[in-house]
Amino acid sequence: MIFGAILAGGVGSRMHIADMPKQFLPLGDKPIILHTLEKFLLCSRLDAVYVGVHPKWMLHMQDLIEKHLPDRKADIHLVAGGGDRNDTIFHIVEQIEKDFGEDESHIIVTHDSVRPFVTLRIIEDNIDAALRCGACDTVVGATDTIVVSEDGRLISEIPERGKMYQGQTPQSFRICLLKKLYASLTDEEKAILTDACKICVVRDTPVELVQGEVSNLKITTVSDYKIAQAMVGGTALD
Repeated sequence: MIFGAILAGGVGSRMHIADMPKQFLPLGDKPIILHTLEKFLLCSRLDAVYVGVHPKWMLHMQDLIEKHLPDRKADIHLVAGGGDRNDTIFHIVEQIEKDFGEDESHIIVTHDSVRPFVTLRIIEDNIDAALRCGACDTVVGATDTIVVSEDGRLISEIPERGKMYQGQTPQSFRICLLKKLYASLTDEEKAILTDACKICVVRDTPVELVQGEVSNLKITTVSDYKIAQAMVGGTALD
């Protein structure tokens, strides 16, 4: 079976423009997270969609689903998020296995709640890549030159741009593979994880690249939020 996993466990906002997590800010006529959720619900290959939400915002998320997606409630499962994104992913994995049992064929498609412009094509390509390889990451080729600095003051290295990519989401995996690799990590290795794909990279496990889109932006800053509002024809909060 194939499961969507939307990661909305955070409560902080680097935008400082509202007293709520950024995934709940309005984008056009509805909150950001609903745009993201609706994209996943369009994918008929997903057997269910899980949303990892901070415990303090679970009731708010339930209310949003009741208001905007009452006919799809059976397909949406809310799970209390963890302390970081990987904790939230594994909380979702645990709930999936409670609901549907453990199976080596299960696939999970994990995605940032604040990337509302993900396309059906990207989700489908993630599913195909995870079925082939066991793990995949959505990326776009770097258009700017990447500069590496070890001390934040002087250039240490300028890698060949043709080999550089910017990571996006979804990131998708065979659940059994992800669990096995994570269980093998030391506490020190877990402490340096920046995302779920690094679990595979640390253990030299292949991760296939899926072509993303520049439009699949992550809404992190005020500037991102203004761009997103322009993309949907809305007005950003001041």
